[in-house]
Amino acid sequence: MASVDPLSTLLSGIRAEGSVVSHAVLEAPWTIRFADGAPLTMVSVLRGGGTLLLPDGAEQAVGVGDTAIVRSPDTFHLVDQPATLDRPHIEYEIACFAADAECTAQDLGGIRWGNEPDGATALIVGAYRASGHRHERLLRALPPVLVINEGTEVCAWLETAAADAALRSAGSQALMDRLLDWALVCTLRTWFDRAGSEAPEWYRGLADPVLAPALEAFHARPSKGWTVEALATKSGVSRALFAKRFTEVMGRPPLTYLTECRMDEAEALLSDTDSSIALIAKSVGYADAFGFSAAFKRHRGVSPSAFRAATAPERALRPFPLGS
Repeated sequence: MASVDPLSTLLSGIRAEGSVVSHAVLEAPWTIRFADGAPLTMVSVLRGGGTLLLPDGAEQAVGVGDTAIVRSPDTFHLVDQPATLDRPHIEYEIACFAADAECTAQDLGGIRWGNEPDGATALIVGAYRASGHRHERLLRALPPVLVINEGTEVCAWLETAAADAALRSAGSQALMDRLLDWALVCTLRTWFDRAGSEAPEWYRGLADPVLAPALEAFHARPSKGWTVEALATKSGVSRALFAKRFTEVMGRPPLTYLTECRMDEAEALLSDTDSSIALIAKSVGYADAFGFSAAFKRHRGVSPSAFRAATAPERALRPFPLGS
């Protein structure tokens, strides 16, 4: 059986769902106002550059080859330079998800826009809707903003693909949706690799030679009745050494971590599927629905049925996944 790690589990669920995906070509002075309330926004700089003005007042420069991911539903700006906001300039706004929006994601998705066809700055802009409980888990693992340099070769490929999709030929929307998915997964994987001490404990654990075999075994078969001794055996060390090392690196004892992971997965299954509670119980490692329900209520404060009922309206309102 192929190993499955926590990052793969989070990233495997990424799908654009009616998201705004577009190709901007701009000549200064310009500003873009992001007012969608999207929980995750991605900007890839194909050429040129600009400055992100973030909700907390911070500024983040981005240049050619950079991909920035902003984790915030609050309004922020991307500008050619900060001073432009106080001067005459061309302003754009992406707010297609707002209740009173004059556009829809489908109106903007896949098109090329801007004030100059051969402008000095070219961008791929993507705004994600919330698309399930796994995305919420992913968001919790990210800083408010991250910037990764992808290199000019990747940018050249992205611009070619975006230009092709902008022609609105058959399949162009699906192409742009998958382009956004691919770029986001690659960027996040690169960030996790480079994040060092900023990465979540579970990711650092995957790089630990003692913990990695046990973590991979658990995430490959979360339904198995794992014990600390069984996990230590997978790592080839004593139970005491494994428990001590696990707590040091992961910030919690092994069984606490296992329970948290199982509860997170249970929340995702309750929110995003119609599987029975008995089936969900078995898939996250409980012998029966009664034991699972008791554990879920102890850790989440509500029963699985109550949690599912509370998330039912949200699930019903989710758009049909484009290009899935």
